[in-house]
Formats: sequence, structure tokens, C-alpha cells
Amino acid sequence: MRIRCGYEITYECPAPTPMLLMLNVRPERISDLETPDIILSDPPIDLTQYRDRFGNLCSRILAPQGRFALRSDFIVRDTGLPDPTFPEASQTPVDQLPDEVIVFLLGSRYCETQELSDIAWRLFADVPPGWARAQAIVAYAHERITFGYAHARPTKTATQAHEEQLGVCRDYAHLAITLCRCMNIPARYCTGYMGDIGIPVDGVMDFSAWMEVYLGGAWRTMDARHNKPRIGRVMMGIGRDATDVAMITNFGPATLIGFKVVADELL
Repeated sequence: MRIRCGYEITYECPAPTPMLLMLNVRPERISDLETPDIILSDPPIDLTQYRDRFGNLCSRILAPQGRFALRSDFIVRDTGLPDPTFPEASQTPVDQLPDEVIVFLLGSRYCETQELSDIAWRLFADVPPGWARAQAIVAYAHERITFGYAHARPTKTATQAHEEQLGVCRDYAHLAITLCRCMNIPARYCTGYMGDIGIPVDGVMDFSAWMEVYLGGAWRTMDARHNKPRIGRVMMGIGRDATDVAMITNFGPATLIGFKVVADELL
């Protein structure tokens, strides 16, 4: 399968504004690129890149005063297969987890494990550990939250999403991640492209959020927003929660005036 991905994001800046971008695909997907994943800007500016603590490819820019646009358009190859499932994947005891995985058991900015721990143990203590428990958590988050773009709020935490029962894909992910961590299942936040491939068109295209859980000695994809395997995920970033994988962070005033994302299968 070939997938065309890209975006056009436009800002109005009252003054030159430093920005941090996470708009490239993860290094693991670079070998799948059929055309280069390059960040272009209008007007053209200098850009420097580095990899953060989670291996994400980040870019630093100084956005100019006035109207400023970022865009990309590339083709990536994909297996075309839905997310694999691992019903037999076991849960690794905490004392046997790799050191680098432990951080994904801890509470974070949007995933307050202390606030939801009692609820998690009450709901899922009797579910067999491993894949069954993680899937039960995903199904609970899927049913608990009603999706709607009008419910998006950049400061909303997992606890707030649980109480309000309204949100967008990041809220489903934060809630499921938090409940998994409460039950000693390492879970990390993922973001990237995921188009409406293999399903009916599902609203306006945007970047998507999902999660990975550490089961059976490896990271496994799960998605509380959709609660079923999907086709054509193109990972851009992983982290503890949305704080670590913000697509654009501006260090000063900047008004978003245009936003378009594309993730379409090429026939």
C-alpha cells in the first residue's frame, strides 16, 4: 500500500517567534518513505534538527513576523494490514521490566495515576493480567468517552476526561494509558497520521493519537478512540503523554489561521 501524507499549517506571528516542531515521521519509518519527508516553509527559513529522549525527530525554527506557513507532502509505503493483536501476550512483572520501560509506568502531566488508581483496581483487578486486561481498559475508555471536536481542550487531563465523559482522540489515549499504568502495564502515547483507510469517512482529517502497551516483551498498538484494528498508521512521535509529542510548540504569541492534514491511500 502507498499512502500520501502531508499537511499545511499557517500561523500569524506578531514578531519573530521561536518554534519547536515534531512534524517528521519516526526514524523507524524512514526506510518506508517513497518520497522525502521534508518540512517546507513559506517564506523559506533555516531549520535545525535533533532527536529527543524518546528518539523523536524534532526541528527548531525562528518563525518570521507576519504570515508563515509550514507544509509537507510525501508518500510512504505500508503493509496495508490492520494492527496485529496478541491475545496471548503476557504482562511482565514490574521488577522484571527493562529500565527504559519503567518511565511509562509513572504518572505524567496528563496521566494522573494517583487520581485514577482506585478506580482502575476496582474495575480491572479481576480481569486476567496481560492482553485481556489491557483490552478491557481500552474498551472501557472507548465506552466512557463520547467523541466530539467541540470537546477538545489542550489542558484536559485523563481524570477530567473520565469525569466529563467527552473528548477527542488524545483524551481516549490519555485515559487508557493512565488506567493501564495504574494496573502496572507500561503504556506510552503515540501520535501520527491515520487516514480513513478501510472504513467509512470519519469526519475531518487531523493528526491522530493512540497508545502502545508493553506486553509480551514488546510494544503493542492499541487504540481506545476506535477500539478496533486500523490500517495505515504512520508514527510521528512517542512519549509519556501529549506534552512530549506536541506537533508545534511556540515560544511567544502565534495565531493559528490555517490547518490541513492529508493521509490518503493512493490507488
